[in-house]
Amino acid sequence: MAQITDSVRASFATTAQTVIRKLENHGMQGYYCPTSADAVELVRSWMSEGDSVTWGGSETFKETGMKAALESASCYTMLDRSRAATPDEKRQMWLDRNVADWFFMSANALTVNGELVNIDGNSDRLSLLLHGPEHVVVLCGMNKLVADVESGIKRIRTISCPLNASRLHTATPCEVNGVCASCHAPGCMCCNVVVTRHSRHEGRIRVVLIGEELGY
Repeated sequence: MAQITDSVRASFATTAQTVIRKLENHGMQGYYCPTSADAVELVRSWMSEGDSVTWGGSETFKETGMKAALESASCYTMLDRSRAATPDEKRQMWLDRNVADWFFMSANALTVNGELVNIDGNSDRLSLLLHGPEHVVVLCGMNKLVADVESGIKRIRTISCPLNASRLHTATPCEVNGVCASCHAPGCMCCNVVVTRHSRHEGRIRVVLIGEELGY
């Protein structure tokens, strides 16, 4: 990752404030943190001992150090879907995650008008964004910022999906060829396209913009 200069950081901070105002007009809360460490500190200040925590597939959640910080704190109930092995355990985990206090994710793209743009396959991540957990925290590097929804979808199909396909070994065209083919392959990661343009539950969704390049 290229070194972020002071002038770039200043520009990030200015742009973030514009996006934050848009988010607030859409029923979502926005915050800007210059670094991942700042973001971890901010988010933990919102949380209480004993809170239940779950997350979607997110490299940003790990790259920021958020996941490690919450696990090492040993005061939260961590609802990790990967630990559920049997069908009954998976069913119970899903029920528990739906009523979690905190759900963490990133966005595939965020428009300057304050819209979240996401594409998903199984859509576990998107279902919990849309309904269920009391609080949703969207951790978003400034590299995810785009001009509009169309640009967001283009970013996802040219950057996010090929990289995630390679990581997850989906055997889709975006892994095999590195280019989206709008496929209907068994491992398709583009089953659902969701644009979150407004939240009727004011304050439920908190978007933390971070002045770093994070995730895909």
